[in-house]
Amino acid sequence: MKALSQKSFQTRAVHAGERVPPADYVPVATPIWPTVGYLYENMDDLDEVFARNKPGQVYLRYSNPTVEAFETAVANLENAEAAQAYGSGMAAIHAALLAAGAKAGTSVVAAIDVYGATFTLLRSLFASLGVNIRMVNVSDHAEVEAAIKETGATVLFIESISNPLLKVADIPVLADIVHRYGASLLVDSTFASPYLINPLEHGADFVIHSATKYLSGHGDVLAGVIATSQANKNKLFELNKLIGAVLGPFEAWLALRGLKTLPLRMRQQNESALQVAGWLQSQTRVKKVNYPGLTEHPQHALAGRLFEGKGYGGVLSFEIDGADKAKVYRFMESLTIFLPATSLGDIYSLVLHPATSSHRGLTAEERARVGIPDSLLRLSVGIEAVDDILDDLKSALAKI
Repeated sequence: MKALSQKSFQTRAVHAGERVPPADYVPVATPIWPTVGYLYENMDDLDEVFARNKPGQVYLRYSNPTVEAFETAVANLENAEAAQAYGSGMAAIHAALLAAGAKAGTSVVAAIDVYGATFTLLRSLFASLGVNIRMVNVSDHAEVEAAIKETGATVLFIESISNPLLKVADIPVLADIVHRYGASLLVDSTFASPYLINPLEHGADFVIHSATKYLSGHGDVLAGVIATSQANKNKLFELNKLIGAVLGPFEAWLALRGLKTLPLRMRQQNESALQVAGWLQSQTRVKKVNYPGLTEHPQHALAGRLFEGKGYGGVLSFEIDGADKAKVYRFMESLTIFLPATSLGDIYSLVLHPATSSHRGLTAEERARVGIPDSLLRLSVGIEAVDDILDDLKSALAKI
């Protein structure tokens, strides 16, 4: 057979520089592996990898070295046996529900004040597929237990810190209740991140993150991830081979790069958010501030125990006294540091109007039941100088 150098220009243009043999050096940073397929010296090796009898790669929809590096890092920070990455946080939530057994004829109990898209996923998509959905106040443990007992629920879905009302879930108590009835506890821990709490250590079965937020932290990647046991990872892996909600290698590389500064960013954002919450609480134009770091917050003591003094998160929400949607919009337009972007957990400070963005999919009646009025704003505090952040809020409040 001719060597590549002896083949035609056309063929050499296609194959030259590819499939170089492994080197005896190790890169300092994880490289990006954008390839879809992989080669083995013999087909028996490929067959063994397909059967998962030996480690290896076969196809991008199954796994990828760059994605696996990100999964390994998340599992390590969550003190989990394994992790499975996804193309978005919502894909991760959907997959976790499926892996935990949510299907026609089963019941799911969920916190009533979950993220709006999660609320809609449960009440619309899963309900339409024959899953019975019961929404409860997870701070009322008697209500939670009654709902699980009455429905025979397969899953309890909660958020470690709720979006956008900042309620803190008592994960150890809820895990005890759930497991007493043979159900699984799913915790969306996006707001807390592994910096504040590892829910698996408190009894959770699946820990879900929108890695778009604090894990990646720079507003430049869409991703989701689940930390769990190896047995659950195996279920998630097989599900994702069929669903195909994969995280791309470029996005995984960005998320892994962002993850390295998580403790530095979270420390600053936690400290600044506490100062912002305290300042807002002192303003006559502000009706109410929701932040677990405030002593008046109903779960302040619980948050202190669960988060072990590391902080209370970088997100808070507040109501402008007497403001309607128009006045709230004028406030948002007057801000210069806070960006009106539909996200959170970035290095940038962000402001969001839940009634018309994160919880837009809820009816007016559902928003009223959850406790999301038009006067409510959510702030995600970034890593800018806190004095500049406070000046921005002060100036915008003065203009309305």
